[in-house]
Formats: sequence, C-alpha cells, structure tokens
Amino acid sequence: MTLPLSDAAIIAQTRSWIKKAVIGLNLCPFAKAVYVNDRIRYCVSKAHSEDVLLTDLTRELLAFQTADPSACETVLLIHPHTLTNFLDYNDFLDVADSAVESLGFTGVIQIASFHPHYQFAGCNPDDIENYTNRSPYPMLHLLRESSVEHAAAAQDVDAIPERNIETLRRLGPDGWQRLWSNNE
Repeated sequence: MTLPLSDAAIIAQTRSWIKKAVIGLNLCPFAKAVYVNDRIRYCVSKAHSEDVLLTDLTRELLAFQTADPSACETVLLIHPHTLTNFLDYNDFLDVADSAVESLGFTGVIQIASFHPHYQFAGCNPDDIENYTNRSPYPMLHLLRESSVEHAAAAQDVDAIPERNIETLRRLGPDGWQRLWSNNE
C-alpha cells in the first residue's frame, strides 16, 4: 500500500519539475525570474471531484486577482486526486475557462494546462512533444494577462512552442528520463 504524499512532497516534486524541465530546458523563458524570486503560489487541492476542484479554482482565481504581483506573479493549482485521466482533465479546461469568464476575469487571468499524460491533438501518447506540458501532477496554471503581454513584448512568444518541441526532440525520451534519475 502506498501512503499518500504530503502537500510538501507534492510541492517539492513540482518545484523539481520547474527547476529541471521548465527552467533547465528553457521551456518557459519567463519562469526563472518568477521561480528564483519566489513569486509562485503553490496550492495543492484536496479535491476528489470536479465540483470541489471548481470551488478551489474559484477561490484561487479570486485570491490571485487581488494578490500583489510582486509577491504572487502566478499560481499553480495542483490537483493530484482528481482529473487524473487526461481526457477528463482536457474537458474540464472548458469549465475552468468558463469560471474565468463568469468572474469577469477574461483579459485579466488566463489558465495554462499541465498534466502527467498531456497529449496534443494529432500526437501519439508517447510523442516527445507532449512532454512540453507534462507535469508530475495535473495542474492549472493561473497567469496574469499583463505578465503574458509583458513577456510577449520582450520576445517572440509564438516561437516558443516550436522551439520547445525541437528541444525535446533533441533530448529524446532517454534524455527526458535522465532528467529524473537524479532525485535532488
């Protein structure tokens, strides 16, 4: 029997993923400053149903909208107990976007998606490009639109997905596995 992980362990694994993959492979060129300046809020949801997760998401959206960006630039709502099936998770993204809209946060907050079994349309499950959005646990990444706009002004954000795919193709599945062989 496997004991459930503590919130601290889940956050530690998420931080390791950010450090090794997101920053280490430069999958998001804007992540390093937010990470090293400790402006990421990590929230581990206890939800075991979509309804409870939606309640948690609503709470986080409301808190994030009023949070000082110098203290909280982004939020990772990690939900290890619900939407573990990627197709269910993918369907929930419409519900999440509707929550943003119903709160009046369209154009203010957007949600990026990460999941351990992330699969882009037209890709096979084992295609390496899926790993650009594969995280240790299902999570919803809340971003300020103003931060995204600022980042877009600094560099060509439209080129990032293709660059990430090329990075992962060069790395390959074996290289991806080697990233995780050192459990720091």
